[in-house]
Amino acid sequence: MTERRDDGTHERARVHEDQTPRAGVEWPGWSVLHLFCTVRPDVDGHAVELAVKQCEADGHQVVAVAMLGHKADLGIVALGPSAARLRALQTALKRAGCTITYSYVSLTEVSEYARGIPEQMREARLHPTLPPAGMSAFCFYPMSKRRLGEENWYQLDHEERLALMHGHGASGRTFHGRVLQLITGSTGLDDWEWGVTLFATSADDLKDCVYTMRFDEASARYAEFGPFLTGTVGPLREVLDAIGLDAIGPGGALS
Repeated sequence: MTERRDDGTHERARVHEDQTPRAGVEWPGWSVLHLFCTVRPDVDGHAVELAVKQCEADGHQVVAVAMLGHKADLGIVALGPSAARLRALQTALKRAGCTITYSYVSLTEVSEYARGIPEQMREARLHPTLPPAGMSAFCFYPMSKRRLGEENWYQLDHEERLALMHGHGASGRTFHGRVLQLITGSTGLDDWEWGVTLFATSADDLKDCVYTMRFDEASARYAEFGPFLTGTVGPLREVLDAIGLDAIGPGGALS
């Protein structure tokens, strides 16, 4: 906003402290890109491997997943400081012949309901190290908070939302050591408000965690869920082998 001076010129209005809106999340976080692809026999496995390794060499993390079911064959979770570098990875995978059937764009964040957490926990949310060791079971789904009638999350006051999320978090902590959860923010970036990425020691742990937490009031009354995509995390070469892509280099030699 601007204010008009007596001489007819304008100056920026001063923002009074009581007009400053409550900050929602802490920044800066990392860009996160989930890509789910189908692959044909003619996909260049060597080019896929090269695209991933080059992205990692540029200071970004890439998690490879052998997907289960018809929705996708290959899952890629890439994260790091540069959205442009993640776009370059996406381009390279398409050039290698991968067909992207689903994607999700988000940012790492520290929620407004997690203010004051220890620095180590804050850093793990903003700049996580993935994948977690010993957790090969993988699940991703997007979600939003409901805005229907009396079940409108955004019409609750902050204290009520805070209490509900603290209860939800307490339920999630019962799965510590069995499930690692990464929640990334996507309001204004994609069709849903958050992306939820779960890593676990087994598919049973994923199922138990999601089922149990759906009984929390924050989920039972106010959560909407998108599609679920599930697979197995592994070293890139193992994942490519699992989905039928040999990493064949130029001239037909194994890379």
